[in-house]
Amino acid sequence: MDAPTPSLDATHEWVSFEHDGETWIFDVTFLTSSWACIWGAGCPGIGSEPAPEVGLGCCSLGAHLADAADRDRVHAAAQRLGPDQWHQHQDPDTAIEEVGEGEWATALVDEACVFWNPPGFEGGHGCALHLGALAAGESILEWKPEVCWQVPLRLEYHQDENGHWINMLREWRRHDWGEGGDDFGWWCTEERLAFVGPGPVYRRLREEIVALVGESLADRLADYLDRRPVETLLPHPVVRRA
Repeated sequence: MDAPTPSLDATHEWVSFEHDGETWIFDVTFLTSSWACIWGAGCPGIGSEPAPEVGLGCCSLGAHLADAADRDRVHAAAQRLGPDQWHQHQDPDTAIEEVGEGEWATALVDEACVFWNPPGFEGGHGCALHLGALAAGESILEWKPEVCWQVPLRLEYHQDENGHWINMLREWRRHDWGEGGDDFGWWCTEERLAFVGPGPVYRRLREEIVALVGESLADRLADYLDRRPVETLLPHPVVRRA
């Protein structure tokens, strides 16, 4: 497999580290940006047309589960939810569907993920799994599908012709969804609306970064970014727009 090449449609800064015999490349521009998830705070969603009033965010698609472990974890979390927490409360076996040989996804109900609680639901608007984790005082990473807690971070693994691993942590772009991404009326890493966070991504999403690359490498990255003079950082292309 060819080594990854940063080839996005706008200029980004990158840094690479050699770690445990592998090369790790990080999207400095995104990780130091003020991006923040605005789900429930005016997010237009990913339908064909922006619809912030619906409150769906990116829950208009069933979440594809990474593997059997991901499926089993979500299934176990769903068993802990009661009808007061989950608007579409049902047998977890029916909430997760096989969508291909060895492929699983959360079911859709009325064009929304089965775990989506609509506005006005007494148990809270949003992802029932997310809300359940918070109520239990546990990490959302232990309850939600991997794709749901990873986005907008994307980790790619590549191996060059000599068998050397080159790994890249970057922002999730519209094209990463395949052809379906072209149908989105809005995508959060492409719009100013989502760049409103109270600090850089690498600090606010530390738990997710640690889960993806490990604590040692996450610490090394954070130390590098903490020590780097702010004036040398390239603002995110969305923020840079005139």
